[in-house]
Amino acid sequence: MKIIIYVILLAAAVITSYLFPLPQMVLLSIIMLLAGFYLLISGADHFVEGSCSLARKLKIPSLIVGLTIVAMGTSAPELAVSISAAVSGSNSLAISNVIGSNIFNLLMVLGVCSAIKPIETNDSVAKRDYPISILAMALFVIFILDGEMSRIEAAVLIIALIAYIIMSIKLAGKDKDDEEETKGTEFSPIKCALGIIGGVAGIVLGGNLVVDNAQSIAMAAGMSETLAGLTICAMGTSLPELVTSITAAKKGENDMAVGNVVGSNIFNALGILGVSGVITPIAAESSAIIDGIILIVLSLIAYIWYLTGKKMSRAEGVTLVILYAAYMGYIIIRNYA
Repeated sequence: MKIIIYVILLAAAVITSYLFPLPQMVLLSIIMLLAGFYLLISGADHFVEGSCSLARKLKIPSLIVGLTIVAMGTSAPELAVSISAAVSGSNSLAISNVIGSNIFNLLMVLGVCSAIKPIETNDSVAKRDYPISILAMALFVIFILDGEMSRIEAAVLIIALIAYIIMSIKLAGKDKDDEEETKGTEFSPIKCALGIIGGVAGIVLGGNLVVDNAQSIAMAAGMSETLAGLTICAMGTSLPELVTSITAAKKGENDMAVGNVVGSNIFNALGILGVSGVITPIAAESSAIIDGIILIVLSLIAYIWYLTGKKMSRAEGVTLVILYAAYMGYIIIRNYA
């Protein structure tokens, strides 16, 4: 499915360049950007597969694998892009990539899944995980109100993520049957190593390609780094969450769909921004604060809908998608105004 998406995107880029002639360097940047997204997501897939297979060989419980390896794997594209941006000094791209990804997850991924099939309320998510995702983003916004997030504040985010993972493992462990075993494909040690090493290489190379070419496209189109992060980078790096959640929704696994979105948003807000901020203090523009507040407000709206009626209906899901379109219109107008 992901390969089909990339083929469609590549074909769209070529057709667009034919109908509306683009400078060769811009077209090349678009192709390299798509290649970067492919490497990011393929690398994350191989990393997860290799790591999970190794974990099964070491008899590590599936619960711990899910809360650590899989969680990090699905957010690896955002992590790679944000770290690459932080190292290169493009802090606005690092911040906007995370905020944009969280908004995309919340409105598009959750909205599309609800439109496919109403999402029933899960008590655990409603009472614990969803509120934590809102608090995580609120904590980050508080840290950047003075225009910068220091290394100490970034370290607090990382500590908060570690505490959340430990808490989740302990709470879930109380309800987990001891006889439950991890299932999945078993790879040889060599294949595990190749999957992990190759996955990491793909993630790193893909992250660099995405950052470099997103910046080139943004400059050519008169876009700010913030807009590029909120649109190009956010949509591309959120593809794993979109594909995973839609697949889960089609199979009726709505708990997995909403859990994927909420878990990814928590990891993005605490882990990715935390690691990026530890590498280099993050200087935040006023627009980042505004977008962060918008994310919190949208999260509260979706949370209320998720609680009322014990489900998120199709109409509410469609409304979330419309809200995303409206937000895209707002940030584009803000960029060019």
